[in-house]
Amino acid sequence: MSSAAQFETLIPKLAAVLERAQQAEDGLTPQTKQALVHATNDFKEGVRAARDAARALPGGELAVAEQDEVLAMLARLRARKRRQLEAFAERVAAAAEAAAARARAADESVKMEVDSTASTPFA
Repeated sequence: MSSAAQFETLIPKLAAVLERAQQAEDGLTPQTKQALVHATNDFKEGVRAARDAARALPGGELAVAEQDEVLAMLARLRARKRRQLEAFAERVAAAAEAAAARARAADESVKMEVDSTASTPFA
């Protein structure tokens, strides 16, 4: 059974325990008592399986405080990487702008040479 399915079965199992408990309030017969015990044991087994599945998940063995530390560290790492990416993007944009300016200057220089050559009379 998948991890998600183990967690999804907990609510119906808990509902079954509550149903049996309400039936037991009306009158405790051996059948209702047995049904309540069976439903309770089934729910306990579901909780155990869900707990085991949670522990098997990556990071499932960490306490809440440890998980919070990991999340904070990851948030700092993400912020640092974002700043690095922004700085890199600015450098790339500046380099592209400089290259475009050099290309425009070279283009103007070529046009000027052509113009000066064209206006020089032949002897």
